[in-house]
Amino acid sequence: QVQLVESGGGLVQPGGSLTLSCAASRSGFSFDAMGWYRQAPGKERELVASKGRYGSPTYADSVKGRFTIIRDNTKNTVHLEMIGLKPEDTAVYYCNAADFSSTYWGQGTQVTVSS
Repeated sequence: QVQLVESGGGLVQPGGSLTLSCAASRSGFSFDAMGWYRQAPGKERELVASKGRYGSPTYADSVKGRFTIIRDNTKNTVHLEMIGLKPEDTAVYYCNAADFSSTYWGQGTQVTVSS
């Protein structure tokens, strides 16, 4: 069973920055895709950023230019560098990984942007 362990959430002021990290328990075989989703209270879970094994990443329009996804295929880790954070970025952020047979989720890490 693959486990995804997230870290790096917390409370930050508007305009601040945070980096989320996610490490998969599986080694030796990279996932087809790894990324980050978020879910704000009362809203559906939405894609924030995703990156395939190769190629360019995909970002939600709301985070383009502010968030950067960094993936290490050999270590099966994925990070989300967030700058210029806004109150509307407040949500639980979930790490996601997918291969040919399954989709995996982390337990979620809270990001709160507030003064």
